[in-house]
Amino acid sequence: MLEFLSTYRYSYADQLVLSGYGGTGRRAGFRFQCRKAWGFDSLYPHHFLELKRVNMQVKEIKQEGLSHELEVTITAKDIDKRIDIKLADMSKTIRLPGFRPGKVPMPILKKRYGKNLMGEVLESAVNETSAKVMEDKGLTPAMQPKIEVKEFDDGKDLVYAMTVEVLPEFKVADYKKMKLTKLVSEIDDKSVDEALERIAGSRKQSQPIEKARKTKNGDIVDMNFAGRTADDNVEHDGMQASGHQLELGSGQFIPGFEEQLIGKNAGDKVEVKVSFPEEYHADDLAGREAIFDVEINEIREVVEAKIDDEFAKSLGMDDLEALKNAVREQVGGEYESHSRLKLKKEILDQLDDKHDFEIPAGMLEMEYQQIVRQMEAEAQAQGEKDAELSAEEKEDLDKIAQRRVRLGLVLSEIGKENNITVADADLQRAVISEAQKYPGQEKQVFDYFSQNRQALESLRAPIFEDKVVDLIVEHAEITEKKVSFEELTAPIEAEESDKPKKKAAAKKKAPAKKAEAKKSDDKPAAKKKAPAKKKAAAKK
Repeated sequence: MLEFLSTYRYSYADQLVLSGYGGTGRRAGFRFQCRKAWGFDSLYPHHFLELKRVNMQVKEIKQEGLSHELEVTITAKDIDKRIDIKLADMSKTIRLPGFRPGKVPMPILKKRYGKNLMGEVLESAVNETSAKVMEDKGLTPAMQPKIEVKEFDDGKDLVYAMTVEVLPEFKVADYKKMKLTKLVSEIDDKSVDEALERIAGSRKQSQPIEKARKTKNGDIVDMNFAGRTADDNVEHDGMQASGHQLELGSGQFIPGFEEQLIGKNAGDKVEVKVSFPEEYHADDLAGREAIFDVEINEIREVVEAKIDDEFAKSLGMDDLEALKNAVREQVGGEYESHSRLKLKKEILDQLDDKHDFEIPAGMLEMEYQQIVRQMEAEAQAQGEKDAELSAEEKEDLDKIAQRRVRLGLVLSEIGKENNITVADADLQRAVISEAQKYPGQEKQVFDYFSQNRQALESLRAPIFEDKVVDLIVEHAEITEKKVSFEELTAPIEAEESDKPKKKAAAKKKAPAKKAEAKKSDDKPAAKKKAPAKKKAAAKK
């Protein structure tokens, strides 16, 4: 059913394609990570020759929905034969006193090495026979089968139970006649000017104050500070710095710190008393009172950048007009990106409405746990403590997981029908695109992907997804609708909040149709952040 399932080594996870864009509050923006669910090695040609003569019995114990439970019996004779074949291969290199290489009698080899080989032989037998059973019965596994050995002893048959979930069979609804609305917005001079102001704001500079005065909000103080926890007078890592520049009123440091530096003069030494928040990311400081000895070296004031030809030249442009044209082009790209996201959302919604089939419970659970792990990682990156999910949040995440898995299967099938593939050149372009997100760190990004095959393969799913979306757009009837910039960039959640929710379904049963999850599962994953420098403990 999927592109790479012919050897039973790969499952849906290799082509699971669907990112979503939305979430429950801050729990938004996750992309399913590609991973191989089928863990057995591919079989060599001579193994298949042997399998044709495997003496085994297969009994179907139970079938419930997409789950099949089978009992497989491999005869003791077949196990002995496998051991003999392995020993025969080993005998070519084994040296024993009194025997020439390759001439050691089989009974002696079996007595000396047979038990040591048993584990390897049994694993090989289970791997090969389970793949053969699924091939014979036409089962396409969605996940790695669960194997449980029921009976085995020397000289006796091997009996094991295999529980496997298969991919569902479903008919893809007509996707070549979709009627879509593409939101577009004109790029006006106001948008360009606002973008220029943002650029200038990000490049604002400071200079020492001309006349001596006390500090005020908006000033930048150059300072040295050394902190300690108040209850034990112990200094902690990150609570000291020299020549640190802090904009007063920016909220960069913990509450109460910046306020105590207002109304001071250069050269003043100030004792700042604060309390770390209860949810502070460093557990050994959370909720504790601290004292910082601060010395103000210099008071600086912000100098706004003037947007003129000189400013444009500082950015590598010939003049201000060239900068405006470049900004206009960049803004146009951002508009198009927002427009595509909304168009993609409409495509996914229509596909979601047109398909109703059971999904494998194992896939659903795997996707659910993946979302939870990504949420936890995001929380840690933001310095937040993990909070236990409420019943309502768990239900929302379950709906998201159901939608993702089902739409992933649909998109995968559409790609298969249209021979959509991801070439190495596509992956190379994706790596270059990732590297461009981190100016000055391109080499580190290239090295990361070149040394991490799994990370490189994780780019395959979003590329595949985009190709499928492009295919649908190519065949769709699209009507453009002019909207304001605010409407074009409005969060998906706001647009979907008035839609009625479908009845929720229990997660474990992997129901045929899931609850409404459109508003919260279609946000692209947050871009990876370059490694951050260690923050001072006084910072938030």
